[in-house]
Amino acid sequence: MTSISTPAIILRRVNHGDYDLIVTFFTLNNGKISMIAKFAKKSVKRFAGILELFSVLQVVCKTGRNRGLPVLQEASLKHLFSGIRSDIKKTAYAGYWVELTNKWMEEWAKQVRVYHLLQYALKKLDQGLTQEKAISILFQIKFMSLFGLSPNLSECGICGIPLEKIENSRIIFDIIKGGLVCKNCSAGSSRPILLSKGTIKQLFWIENNDLKKAERIKFTPLALQESEKFLEAFVPYHLGKEPRSLKFLRQIR
Repeated sequence: MTSISTPAIILRRVNHGDYDLIVTFFTLNNGKISMIAKFAKKSVKRFAGILELFSVLQVVCKTGRNRGLPVLQEASLKHLFSGIRSDIKKTAYAGYWVELTNKWMEEWAKQVRVYHLLQYALKKLDQGLTQEKAISILFQIKFMSLFGLSPNLSECGICGIPLEKIENSRIIFDIIKGGLVCKNCSAGSSRPILLSKGTIKQLFWIENNDLKKAERIKFTPLALQESEKFLEAFVPYHLGKEPRSLKFLRQIR
């Protein structure tokens, strides 16, 4: 048996039998790990209601040689994010981010930068000082960047003309091609989304600056609307399906 101790964010939990839970953690040191929490539903003392979505815990688990699920031995709460849980819209946003992370990540694939990005977004959402939409835009653009799937926002993806030289005030982004398409190259574009130049510039700036700089950006109402619609089409396209949590988020909004 090998023992692992690590900070972790809860991505998912499902019932397993009458007494157990299977909890999927995104750990700082070991990536995504699904663990079995034995008697978690029966014992009021062992985990004391801390195995809730979005919570940040310090967990200890043991892994065996038979490749079965690691067993959760201990868990202590670091961040509950009560500000998220008390607000249904915040809960919907956080649910989308953790489902996206869970669907994207492979088991035992360490991703420290993704871990810090998710924890950062949850803390900002919990604090309530920044618009939910703005945090979600930042999270999604940075998330895709970390996996090398940033949208091409600097030039036409077909002819290469720079953004500044594209005359239209609103420009097509082709989801399937993964980039901007100028008017001369737009024939036959599939799944096009129109973005204003101002929105494109803000998204490009976020993509190319660190979190501390990116969080200072002030979105116009139009940029918030366009960016959210764009990213909530772009990200699921690369995921291969639309997360159920995204459908719920749209209903809540």
